[in-house]
Amino acid sequence: MPGVAWTLLGGAILAEVIATSMLKSTEGFTRLWPTLACLLLYGAAFMLLAQSISHGMQVGIAYALWSAIGTTVIVAVGVTFLGEPISTLKVIGVALVVSGVVTLQLDGHQA
Repeated sequence: MPGVAWTLLGGAILAEVIATSMLKSTEGFTRLWPTLACLLLYGAAFMLLAQSISHGMQVGIAYALWSAIGTTVIVAVGVTFLGEPISTLKVIGVALVVSGVVTLQLDGHQA
């Protein structure tokens, strides 16, 4: 079922974004509870990503979407909530990542 694969991929992206957002709070994995939560969420992200692939999503497309959407959202989280600076180069970099994924998606629909 394609819808299931997309739902699982969305869950994988959400878990990865939350885990990555928590990295700073782990203080280099020296704080027990934030570290455990972060690792649990990363585990869930990989499990959900694997499940989306087992439900028919192409590996390259799933991973490209997972990493590109995750990267884009993490940049936005960093700028919005973690006080990270935004720059023209950062915006261009994210745009290049997104355009690469769009290109992969277009190729995937040719088959």
